[in-house]
Amino acid sequence: MAPSIELPAADASPKSKHANASGGAAVPPDPLGFAPIIHKQRKPMRGLIVAMMLVCATTHSVSAATLEERIAPCLACHGANGQSANPEIPSLGAQTAPYTLIQLFMFREKLRRNDIMNDAVKGFSDDDLRTFSDTISKLPAPRPATEPSDAARLQRGQILIRQYRCDICHNPDLTGRDNVPRIAGQREDFLVKTMREYKANVRPGYDASMADVVQPITDAEILDLAYFAARQP
Repeated sequence: MAPSIELPAADASPKSKHANASGGAAVPPDPLGFAPIIHKQRKPMRGLIVAMMLVCATTHSVSAATLEERIAPCLACHGANGQSANPEIPSLGAQTAPYTLIQLFMFREKLRRNDIMNDAVKGFSDDDLRTFSDTISKLPAPRPATEPSDAARLQRGQILIRQYRCDICHNPDLTGRDNVPRIAGQREDFLVKTMREYKANVRPGYDASMADVVQPITDAEILDLAYFAARQP
């Protein structure tokens, strides 16, 4: 890990209520092409963003296998067509490359703990992480849930999306941008699991934004938010 240093602060754009409330500020684009990211971090994550900015040194491939061979195990769980059929396993199709890169980096450095994922990226070079992230971003977007929808729940979810300003960071259509993930069409059970983990402070992030955002959200609201997002194209 790179040593922890203070990052230069700059005005974030667009600004959200949550970023402003937490005192977050953006930093200039980094060598990996990340968009400005929120400055506020949990103390255990200090230096992570700096490390990501410097993640250029190693270029050796894990093996001589083709990209198709190496990514096959990932797609076996997450879905070859970009859409997961496995409970609580996220769909990866059309996921933003910067977000995926950060997650893979955290798994590799064991800043985010999951035995399967930690083993999957063990020994990956920085170029490997970038290649996988770029490839994943080009997979087809997951199809939204197709079963008949509850109009009342959809309406509640839409109101909550605006109330908690999910549409500011994740985009109005929830397709994500830069280091903010796509949640449109994502598995409903995964979205519920993720928001509950952020609320319980058991899922680490590279900053405190999501943990801060979900604190006032009730579990019933989490269910409606996930219901709505999972049914967006």
